Formats: sequence, structure tokens, C-alpha cells
Amino acid sequence: MDGISTELLEKATLASHAARSLVTLSTAGKNAALRAMASAITANMNRILEENAKDVATAAKNGADEHILDRLRLTPDRVDGIVDGIAQVVQLPDPIGEVIESRIVESGLEVSRRRVPLGVVGIIYEARPNVTVDVAALCLKSGNALVLRGGSEALHSNRALVAVISEAAREGGAPDGWVQSLENMDRAIVGQMLRLNSLIDVIVPRGGAELVSFVTQNSTVPVLETGFGVCHTYVHERADHDKAAKVVFNAKVRRPSICNALDSLLVDKEIAAEFLPCIARDLDRAGVEMRVDPDAATVIAGVAPTRAATPEDYDTEFLSKRVAVRVVDGVDDAIQHIREHGSGHSEAIVTEDHSVARRFVNEVDAGAVYVNASTQFTDGGEFGLGAEIGISTQKLHARGPMGLREMTAYKWVVIGDGHTRP
Repeated sequence: MDGISTELLEKATLASHAARSLVTLSTAGKNAALRAMASAITANMNRILEENAKDVATAAKNGADEHILDRLRLTPDRVDGIVDGIAQVVQLPDPIGEVIESRIVESGLEVSRRRVPLGVVGIIYEARPNVTVDVAALCLKSGNALVLRGGSEALHSNRALVAVISEAAREGGAPDGWVQSLENMDRAIVGQMLRLNSLIDVIVPRGGAELVSFVTQNSTVPVLETGFGVCHTYVHERADHDKAAKVVFNAKVRRPSICNALDSLLVDKEIAAEFLPCIARDLDRAGVEMRVDPDAATVIAGVAPTRAATPEDYDTEFLSKRVAVRVVDGVDDAIQHIREHGSGHSEAIVTEDHSVARRFVNEVDAGAVYVNASTQFTDGGEFGLGAEIGISTQKLHARGPMGLREMTAYKWVVIGDGHTRP
């Protein structure tokens, strides 16, 4: 094909051929391949960590921000977590062939809908080597072949991981070529993937707002959009203060570099004078920079350093130890703020008022809405999906963490007995 790199064309073709074989692979065969992948990652941990260290060192030398380094870095615990994620996927029901519904219609035909794979999934992602294995495990279990295009920052890590899992899965019974990883880091490859409708069935971008926007605006291949997170926690006037402090601190500090971390803290004006100084002190001790509105600045003054928030701060996914803070005039003001500034990712309220919590859940439009819990739980593993393809902020087909079922389509199966239509 004109204008398509040889590597992309060859690897997408191999994946397309493998997708036909994956359709016939039994659940037992998929699980055997997944177990082989998990064992191989554990056996090759030192090799994987050595290759990852090269990427981290290069990124640090090139001046990468700490949130990039944190996403890029693998540790023995993180590798163990990846392996655990595969084990969870093994335990999940195989969605392929599931009869979603079945009925006999007036003509006497038996009409049913059954789950089928999407086909060949193209993943375009940034410096997250764990994504390589997460999406591979979910795609294999859901019968999809895979073309990966990771970021240049994780080239060594991704190369090592794909080599390990592809060989292990093949030995476990998966078809050759089901997972392909592109090593040409020319950005033009991304644009070529987005136009390769003949070989790729769906594109999933995983990264920041710029990447997601580029993919959605330029792809002729259908896109499963994973959104960036501008996540809020609203502390209502009837919140338990200790509970609220714990939730807010965890949402911001546990891992500031991930998309479900707290970006904007909204505090009800009725409790701002009492609650804000306490949480501000805790956040400051943890090294969090607070960008505040005038009302918040007044009550925090003398307790912790702050800087004035700009309008842009309330629309920013910080991915770092920064948080925007605003005092709001009740639940209406909080919900309206989230409507104007939220990205549809994860939103939380802390309150002991069940009617207010119910209203927040009903009126706030997001993939995940929390009551009295940290937004950092928005994760496929935490939601019982084993792993995730990404967090969808779309409203069609999939929303929130996307697992096995979200990587399927369906087809109608119609059974008759010589039926003809009058």
C-alpha cells in the first residue's frame, strides 16, 4: 500500500491472519497461553528490569518530568502486579460466544446476539510499559489480535516484554503473530495506523489530551477513546472531616502521576474555615503545591504556602503534586463546576447526607462517580476486570475502565427451518 511503512504493513498483516485463528481458540487454550505469559514474565524479571532501567536512565537524562519517570519505571512489585493482573484475567469468564439474548420472533425464527472479538486492535500509547502486558492479556482472552505502538521512551521495556510474552503465548498454544509491536518511532507511523482500515478494526489511544485529540481527529479507523482525567473531589458541608481528609490525601498523594489522581478539590463554604487548614497542612507536608481561589487563600493563609489559581488550572490534568482548590457555595455550585471543568473520568463526593450523595451520583456525568472513596480506585484491576485497556470517557459502546466485554462486539445469529419472508 502506498504511504504505509513496510514494518507496519507486515506486522498488521500478521496480526490480521492471527485474528482468524484466535476466533477458534478455546477458553482452555487462551488460559494456557496466559499462564505461560505470566510464568515467563516472572522468570525473565531481571531481564525486563534491566531493559526498563535503560529507558528510565535515558528519559531522566533527557529531562523527563517526574510523572513521566514514574509511569515509565518498573519495579519488582510492579512487575508482580502485572503478573497478578494476568492471573485475574485467567479467572474471568471468557466473553466470546456468550449469548447476550435469545428469543423466538413472530415468524418462528430463533434470533440471538452473541459476543465476538473486535478483530485487530491497534493500541497507541505513551510511556507505560505495564500497558503492553495489560492490553495483551485482555486482547488474547477476548480473542483479539494486537498491534502495539508504544512511546519511544519505553522502547527497550516494550521490546523485552513483547519478546517474552509472544514466545510464551506461542508455546502455550496461541497462534503466531497475535501480538505485534512496532519499533519504528517515526511519528508518521501513528498517522498511517489511523488510516489502515483494511487491517486494523479499532484504535485505542492511551495517553495525554494531545495524543487522544490527535487520534480522534485524524483516524478513519473506529476509535475507542480513552480520556485524560481532570478529577474532582467535593467535600460537602455534611462530610466527616477525618474521612474527607483521608480520601482527599489518598486521591492526590498516593500516585500523583496517574489519570485518576485528584486534580481539583472543591470544599463547601460552610466547612472551609475548619476543613481546609487541616488538609492544606497535610498536603503541604507531602510536597503538594496548592493553587487556590481567593476564598481558599484566606482560610489557608499562615497554615501552608499557596499560589493563586488561574482559570486554566481548573481545566488541567496535573499528573504531579499540584492541586487546584476552590471554595464552592453548596452542592449546586460543585456540580456546576464539575460540568464546566470535568473530563468525564472520575468524580467524588464526601458526605454523610445520603440524599445529597444520591443527587451527586445521578447528576454528575462521568465514567466513574464515587461516594466517600478515593478516585484512585478507577482501575480495571480494582473493579474486578483483571486489567484494563484504558479508561473510556465516551458514552458509546464502553465507559470507564474497559475490560474483556468492552473488547467485544456482537453478531446476530438467526436460525430457521426453511423460513422464507412473505
